[in-house]
This record gives sequence, C-alpha cells and structure tokens, in this order.
Amino acid sequence: MLNRTLWLPLALLVAAGCAGSPSEHPAAHGLVAIRVTEKGFEPAEVRIAPGKPVTLVITRKTDRTCAREFVLAAQNIRRELPLNQPVEITFTPATAGELRYACGMDMISGKIIVQ
Repeated sequence: MLNRTLWLPLALLVAAGCAGSPSEHPAAHGLVAIRVTEKGFEPAEVRIAPGKPVTLVITRKTDRTCAREFVLAAQNIRRELPLNQPVEITFTPATAGELRYACGMDMISGKIIVQ
C-alpha cells in the first residue's frame, strides 16, 4: 500500500498523462488536476461522470490573481488554496449538467461538465 507522500505525486502523474485535452475526454479514474496560474484555472473546463466520486487536485501556482480560494457552490464546497500546495477535494456529482466553480471573489471561474 502506498503511503500518502507517494500517492499524491503518482496520482498527479496519472492525471497529467491522460490522452487528449480535459475538455474533450472525461476524467480518468476520477482524478482531475487543476492548476491556478496567471491565466486562471487550468484547465477551465473538465468532464466527469455522474454518480461516481471525483477528486479534484488543485494547486495554486501564482500569487498574482485573486484565486486563493476554490468555491463550488452547488456542492457546498469552499476551500483555501495555499500557494504551491495541492488541495484535494472529493465529491460525487449526482446528476448530469454543469457545475460552475470560481475563486472566492467570483472573478475567475471554470466549469465541470457532468455527463
């Protein structure tokens, strides 16, 4: 069994190695890596399947935006994003549709397409 310090880097490599852009293919194995850069959330659109747990691994890579929090209001999720520290958020979307996420100021956003 992998300990936690080995699991996260391995999980990020698996997520980064998935073929195609995140907007074209559903998340593999329920794991989605999202970075916060000067351009905002990258990728800004991801696809996941309904009824299956998904773990977002969000890493803020810059201090030059207001995206210091991650808010997914439809799932009652609000988490701080410390600089250069991966933050894991796990939830299970119940139905198909779009889930909008944003920074704490609601200025930078993205969406999760559940299909």
